[in-house]
Amino acid sequence: MPVATTPTRSDAEFWKIADSKLIRYGGSWSNVRVKSAKGAVMFDQNGKRILDWTSGQMSSVLGHGHPEICDVVDNYMRNLDHLFSAMVADPIVDLADALTKLTPPGLDRCMFLSTGSETNECALKLAKMYTGGHEIVSLSASYHGMTHGSGAATFSVGRKGYGPQLPGNFTLSVPYAYRSPFRHEDGSYDWQTELDYGWDLIDRQSCGALAAVIIEPIVSTGGIITLPPGYMKALKNHCEKRGMLLIVDEAQTGMGRTGDMFAFEHDGVVPDILTLSKTLGAGLPLGATICTAEIEQVCHDRGFFYYTTHLNDPLVCAVGAKVCEIVVRDNLKDEAARKGKVLKDGLLALQNKYPNIGDVRGRGLMLGIEIVEDHERKTPADALGTRISARCMELGLSCNVVQLVGMGGTFRIAPPLTITEDEIREGLAIMDKAFEECLAERANGV
Repeated sequence: MPVATTPTRSDAEFWKIADSKLIRYGGSWSNVRVKSAKGAVMFDQNGKRILDWTSGQMSSVLGHGHPEICDVVDNYMRNLDHLFSAMVADPIVDLADALTKLTPPGLDRCMFLSTGSETNECALKLAKMYTGGHEIVSLSASYHGMTHGSGAATFSVGRKGYGPQLPGNFTLSVPYAYRSPFRHEDGSYDWQTELDYGWDLIDRQSCGALAAVIIEPIVSTGGIITLPPGYMKALKNHCEKRGMLLIVDEAQTGMGRTGDMFAFEHDGVVPDILTLSKTLGAGLPLGATICTAEIEQVCHDRGFFYYTTHLNDPLVCAVGAKVCEIVVRDNLKDEAARKGKVLKDGLLALQNKYPNIGDVRGRGLMLGIEIVEDHERKTPADALGTRISARCMELGLSCNVVQLVGMGGTFRIAPPLTITEDEIREGLAIMDKAFEECLAERANGV
């Protein structure tokens, strides 16, 4: 049952205050008032049980309220929470040591920050200082943050109404196999031609100051779009040809979620800079920028400066070190692969039952289903996706739908790695019922 953590208010009073005193930041509030959460389950103010298939904001990789994380937070909150940023404490060294043992050789230097926006901002500044260039390439459905540089490299949302973005930001078409017009004669996806064509356009626009590509191994906010096999390797070759760095943003894919410790390992490519956030803190605000020793040395020699108030904070670094320990000890990357197969098989079964599921994609416990009006023509069905998502919530399943121009509503499904198979099957049954009811209402003109 939920535990009250705030003064008791009626629902009417609660939403009145929320609507009148909070700054709105895109979309509308979720129509649920969560009072507590444990494992893969949340509870609302009435004690209703809601399965969390988004790990909070795609972050609570160990579930809510993991007892070992709670113990670390309690210990460090009482004894060593926050320091002046120039001070280095044991948890910072512990996390740096743990992460560089998990990453491939070459990713040897770490900085610990609070959010994905900050880690990507740091990575972009490192790339610009190291290469001497300023031009950044990202994908057309990318989301890398909302700060100045990371926001300029974000092309999925959040670009309108703020004036000019940073100069020198270019975009490649997201390799969207389900909808891309680039096709071989047999109808299969021709991502190589699409990628090469994109680079030809970038070369024509560049002023000769290309610095880096930043990319997610699975494009999340853009619709859970998985890079085709060989794509990241080809992208790295394009970078090397132009003297650019490759930055891989694993805010959501890192720490075992996709069945690999880091999703880039699936493609056999090592980035020049790796960024982690969300999953590294298991729900707490922690991110990491990790680069080669050479990049760190060159940037240091050139006067690299990047201070934030919570840079290398000991409390969250201690949490990150514990997350590394638990993910390795409990073999959670293999668990994600195993449970992900159960989940994906269930989603594919739903696709066979409901033609409005146009595509099922993703890896491990990071999966997406795209909702369409027509299976053959792939007509986007944004309103239907929204209604199904809302019905899932009413039935006790929280699953996020992203809606971008040119695609249907796409469910982002990323439950905690600690979710049980019974909870996966429970969620699939709820989703099945939501589809059945919403499609029946539609057929009856409701």
